[in-house]
Amino acid sequence: MTANVFLKKGRDKNVRMRHPWVFSGAIQNVEGQAALGETVAVRAVNGDLLGMGAYSPESQIRVRMWSVGKAVIDAAFFAGRIAAALQQRAEIGIADHNTGYRLLNAEADGLPGVVVDRYGDWLVLQCLTAGAEYWKQTLADVLLEQTGCRGVYERSDVSVRKKEGLAEAVGLLAGTPPPAYIDIVEAGRHFRVDVLRGHKTGFYLDQRDNRSLLATHAKAKTVLNCFAYSGGFGIAALQGGAQHVTNIDASQPALDWGQQALALNGFAADTVEDVCGDVFQQLRQYRDAGRQFDLVVLDPPKFAENRNQLNKAARGYKDINLLGFNLLKPGGLLFTFSCSGLMESALFQKIVSDAALDAGCEAQIIRKLGQATDHPTRLAFPEGYYLKGLVCRK
Repeated sequence: MTANVFLKKGRDKNVRMRHPWVFSGAIQNVEGQAALGETVAVRAVNGDLLGMGAYSPESQIRVRMWSVGKAVIDAAFFAGRIAAALQQRAEIGIADHNTGYRLLNAEADGLPGVVVDRYGDWLVLQCLTAGAEYWKQTLADVLLEQTGCRGVYERSDVSVRKKEGLAEAVGLLAGTPPPAYIDIVEAGRHFRVDVLRGHKTGFYLDQRDNRSLLATHAKAKTVLNCFAYSGGFGIAALQGGAQHVTNIDASQPALDWGQQALALNGFAADTVEDVCGDVFQQLRQYRDAGRQFDLVVLDPPKFAENRNQLNKAARGYKDINLLGFNLLKPGGLLFTFSCSGLMESALFQKIVSDAALDAGCEAQIIRKLGQATDHPTRLAFPEGYYLKGLVCRK
């Protein structure tokens, strides 16, 4: 029998407004037994059914909502949600010019904790929550059936699962295992993706649209690409006619993948300089040496995993953007990003503004950026808007 989760008086507003999270502090009591990831009925204090969700007894987010109102949560339910997401991707034509893209974006597609990226003929699934974990085999089977892909591989090797009481998990869930590397096409750019060991599900698909924008500004420019990973922004710059690209990243294997992308796209080896090392230290060396660039890209990893780290993250963003402005030629462009969901857009803009002030320049914002169109954000779930970016002219 389905357990019932009753909310405290006045604490049902968020659920009625279709926010998909129920925090532990909003719960009055639970009637019945619910194991990790099992479906529960969420009810107002008077017993009114608000919806169905996945129960996570060890998380501060105690319930993640699958549906509003009454619904049967089963294979048919997930088949319907997946079909709708596939239809949305078809409507935006994401597969017309890309063989790597996001199929399911968690809460935005009505499937909290479920992330699925497509790379060629394989799907990579991340299960970030107890509910996603509970249903992952069903999800994998339905995905394989609806997409016609060759296999579904799990990359749930992320620390956030600890908050759900889950261990990290990787491995084949359905179909045939993927090869060590999968070559994808993104808006005319070619990349080699390591879906078994690469960051996230193998590649930063969320920056696709921003890479394409950068290409339009790169002609005849010298480009500094910081936190380059496998060189995505660098390849986009060369696609746009950049004179030279300098990639900096702490991972030599990632830079090696970038070298493979260079060859895949037919660019000469001498158009790129790869530097393996600490980005902050390297930029200080460039600053002290008086080196400058026409275009600088700052795409650092997440600096804030929780609110306690937000002040430290703000200092990190200030430091890196100050260095970025120092290294820009007058009239140069800074593409700067934050992928920390806790970093609000207004705060990020203020940090970049303060960095420009300390650098002694009056920079302009010429464009505000976000995640790619296949990474939608649910209006009732603003937390899903995690990637913030600015294009600034010095």
